[in-house]
Amino acid sequence: MSEYIVTGQRARQMRVVPADVLKRLYTRSDWAGLKQTAVHLTLLVAGGWLILETRGTWWVAPALLMQAVFVNSLFGAMHESVHYGSFKTRWMADLLAFFSGAAILNNAGFYRHYHLAHHRYTQDPARDPELVTSPSPRTWGAYLFRVSSIPFLVLRTRDILLFPFGFKGNVDYIHPAGWSEARRWGRWLLALYALLIAGSIALQTTVVLWVWFGPLLIGLPLLRLYLLCEHTLCPNSDDGFANTRTTTSNAVVRFLMWNLPYHAEHHLLPNIAFHHLPEAHRYLRPHLKHVAPGYIAVQRDIVRSLA
Repeated sequence: MSEYIVTGQRARQMRVVPADVLKRLYTRSDWAGLKQTAVHLTLLVAGGWLILETRGTWWVAPALLMQAVFVNSLFGAMHESVHYGSFKTRWMADLLAFFSGAAILNNAGFYRHYHLAHHRYTQDPARDPELVTSPSPRTWGAYLFRVSSIPFLVLRTRDILLFPFGFKGNVDYIHPAGWSEARRWGRWLLALYALLIAGSIALQTTVVLWVWFGPLLIGLPLLRLYLLCEHTLCPNSDDGFANTRTTTSNAVVRFLMWNLPYHAEHHLLPNIAFHHLPEAHRYLRPHLKHVAPGYIAVQRDIVRSLA
């Protein structure tokens, strides 16, 4: 296990953004969240319609791939919502967190506390739950296994089937106070999935498989590739300028992922609302150690590092 280096620089690094600017960047907006959600929902509906219209033709393949991107990018909506940054109104953020999480097989109530621990112990191999559950791949075998999404599906099956009934498995990296929320949200999640299955059987329809579950499975490896870029090859350190990578990518990716590609900015100042992250980037960019132009470039570096 790699040594974790404590620099004690976090407080100083957070002061790079002037206090008066930071106060404004912390401001949430229901209007910004509604616009973002409405456009993403429109894309999901359009993608689903295109799949249904092209079934039985070769055109269904690109339609499925496009919908796979739209469905899996709901990770950005869930992530921003568990931070309560998607809306100013908290119940609206909770609603979006639940349904966007459900769409990607995540109990967002559990993810909130998992992610809080990830922020608190970023890149600490012993305490960061992302590294505890999925260490950075060092070999081709580990890399391909991670991208296959098999580890993800195993963990999410555990979450969905165990957490609603009070079973914790081997999870010891979230605060004990978080378990009541994980159980409650898990029960709602099971109820939603049961309703979708029962409704599909009663109506004798495969629409849910075509417009949601199939694209979800197709796109899971793409999301794994995306998430690998956030911290892989960054040092095991509390240095907020170095332990997280920002990948500027393009406007489409930034939009679909709720500006999460500005990931170093988000980690250093997690209370900044998603629609203000581009401005935060302008202040922090000169100080960041890992800024990549695109995800292909980062994956190229990761692949070159594999044994």
